[in-house]
Amino acid sequence: MILYVGIKKIRELRNLTQEELAEKSGLSVRTIQRIEAGVQPKGYTLKTLALSLDVPESDLRIPEIPSPKEIEAEEIPEITEKEDPVNLTLVKLINLSSLPLAWFPVANILPPLLIMIFTKEKSQIVRQIISLQLFLAIISPVIFMIIVLFRPGNSAVLAVMVLLVLINMYIILRNTYEIDRKGRLYYKLNFSIL
Repeated sequence: MILYVGIKKIRELRNLTQEELAEKSGLSVRTIQRIEAGVQPKGYTLKTLALSLDVPESDLRIPEIPSPKEIEAEEIPEITEKEDPVNLTLVKLINLSSLPLAWFPVANILPPLLIMIFTKEKSQIVRQIISLQLFLAIISPVIFMIIVLFRPGNSAVLAVMVLLVLINMYIILRNTYEIDRKGRLYYKLNFSIL
């Protein structure tokens, strides 16, 4: 059996899990598992993976004949691993729950965090939503304090406050729109705080 492990090797070189590659490419984790297990990817899937991994398509078609130990140790657990479906309606609710407190960056992480805890929805996308709001909760006061230290005047300070709130609201709404359309985030961090 010939396995197309070029994708797996490149994914591992990029320090991506199958879940992270799935989120980045918009493909399901199951599709990536099947390809790494030997199913030859079709045109769209191959192009999407090549774009997501930033490599030519030909690099993804490196055949390798694994030893029986490698098949037993690596491939079978990945295939049998169950993928938990993500409730996109709940994910949108978690994302939108930050909106009422967008004016108070330190508190706007509490609603999504509490919803995540009580609903036990701890998918990668939910952790990214909370990480992004946590990052904004840290960076917004820092930006505000830097502006205050320059003493530009009350109207400039107020304008910066309003701008920070509007930026946060835009990020929340744009991410909700993208979750609804494609099931992923438009704005996200390259790392997860949670």
